[in-house]
Amino acid sequence: MAAAAAAAAEGPEPGPGRLNVNVGVLGHIDSGKTALARALSTAGSTAAFDRAPQSRARGITLDLGFSCLCTALPPRLGPGPGPGPGHGHLQFTLVDCPGHASLIRTIIGGAQIIDLMMLVIDVTKGMQTQSAECLVIGQIACQKMVVVLNKIDLLPEGKRQAAIEKMTKKMQKTLENTKFHGCPIVAVAAKPGGPEAPETVNPLGVSELIEVLKSQAYLPSRDPSGPFLMAVDHCFSIKGQGTVMTGTILTGSVSLGDNVEIPALKVSKKVKSMQMFHTPVTYAMQGDRVGICVTQFDPKLLERGLICTPESLQTIHAAIISLKKIQYFRGALQTKAKFHITVGHETVMGRVMFFGPAPADFNKEPLDNAFDFERDYLYQEEYLSKDSKASDENKDNDQTGEQLPKQQWALLEFEKPVTCPRLCLVIGSKLDTDIHANTCRLAFHGVLLQGLEDKNYTETFLPKLKVYKLKHKEGQVERVIDDYSVIGRSLFKKETNIQIFVGLKVKLSTGEDGIIEGGFGQSGKFKIRIPDGLKPDTKALLTVASKKKSRAGKGDAAKEDDSTKAESAQPVAISLLFKRYVFDTQKKMIQS
Repeated sequence: MAAAAAAAAEGPEPGPGRLNVNVGVLGHIDSGKTALARALSTAGSTAAFDRAPQSRARGITLDLGFSCLCTALPPRLGPGPGPGPGHGHLQFTLVDCPGHASLIRTIIGGAQIIDLMMLVIDVTKGMQTQSAECLVIGQIACQKMVVVLNKIDLLPEGKRQAAIEKMTKKMQKTLENTKFHGCPIVAVAAKPGGPEAPETVNPLGVSELIEVLKSQAYLPSRDPSGPFLMAVDHCFSIKGQGTVMTGTILTGSVSLGDNVEIPALKVSKKVKSMQMFHTPVTYAMQGDRVGICVTQFDPKLLERGLICTPESLQTIHAAIISLKKIQYFRGALQTKAKFHITVGHETVMGRVMFFGPAPADFNKEPLDNAFDFERDYLYQEEYLSKDSKASDENKDNDQTGEQLPKQQWALLEFEKPVTCPRLCLVIGSKLDTDIHANTCRLAFHGVLLQGLEDKNYTETFLPKLKVYKLKHKEGQVERVIDDYSVIGRSLFKKETNIQIFVGLKVKLSTGEDGIIEGGFGQSGKFKIRIPDGLKPDTKALLTVASKKKSRAGKGDAAKEDDSTKAESAQPVAISLLFKRYVFDTQKKMIQS
């Protein structure tokens, strides 16, 4: 065992000697991401270790879309090279994000652990649709970025420098209003001559890129505490050993002999052995890329997904999230619309309902990692942004977009349950949009604040969610009965059960407050009591109107025309305001 421990200490064991930085390699399809990862890892590994045999044996697991580039640790990041191998090394784990649909899933799944992003741009084409989407994902999930202008060998040599400068300026302009403004832009040719060129051809600009990566490297915050959670991206069996699950640790840590759960299958397995880039280890923590070997498990059951400390994940049917719209998404985000929702490592279809703070809470500071069930919230027909049109419902709710709330939320209802950690990143997209259409398919991003694990959440949970709609009805006073009561009309339809409105307060346009006392006749008219009595002016106004009306009854049709004009010239309006909670099973009407 001591020998094994010694061997493990030589490998990429977490510790002061080796700093691991995860670099996401993103870009439009065919921009040369894989060729770049290959050029980097080969150049890097041999350059860094000179000809140390074990460094070459450590190999490049390019088949998994992950490769490793090792180089000397810059002095600013910690102690210089210490005794023995594995000390004073900076290890870049290159996460080559393949294919586009999986890109969204992969990157979001590993969003917590990408420390640095390389956006690969084909210098002959510039920004393309997917490069823009990658930039959006980067802004959500990443702190630092390097732009790589690839394929410079395709530019004629005489005009090459000018073309590179032009594209560099263009990229600087694109990044101006993002958090990556001023980030380094490096020109390379990862594989001069294209995929068919012989392996002996040397890449251009790659050693400069490695220096830039070193200058951008930082000490990522890594925390071994908390439950273990790992995003598995490959699963395969090794004869006589067992099944290996490779992936990146998102939170916590894992040791030999620990039990880990595969929550999607509800099974737990014991960790038999572990490796990092072909070197056996006994321990790994957040941010590390590791292969975990277990026995008696069929790899076909788990191609990708999550494994974790037993019982630390939730399987949910719906969720409450806090969210922001992605500025490049064209079109409104409508309540009741369906989106592809990526939660944790899964993407499922889900329906959304947006809501915001009640007007009194408009300027309250956002609650980042919690949801307050005691507060009232206002239902929204759509997510409110500068370009949202005021729909009738939103006008009723006083939401015309003049003042935007500091925080907005959504209830997501999934078509099938998803397994995810608490407070994980959520992205909503329209992945069914034509992939060739020049438009961003990512619509919103947010944080999962509350997962609903009960299948019957609509009965057990939603009634606790105090989201309300404001209702506003308008009618008119038809005539006066006496100083303290009037008859109203046009507030209700003929078939409305007026009984449920009895006791609600109304306001006349002349200023008096009234209370609905009950129906009057069969045509939807109703009686209103005015506790403080009608003002003399109101009474005079109404008496004139009804006198003209009764006179018209005796006269001819032409006179009747006159009287209705007189009446409609100065009618007294009745307004009824109340709120109704969306998930209240009794549909109670509430007035403050």
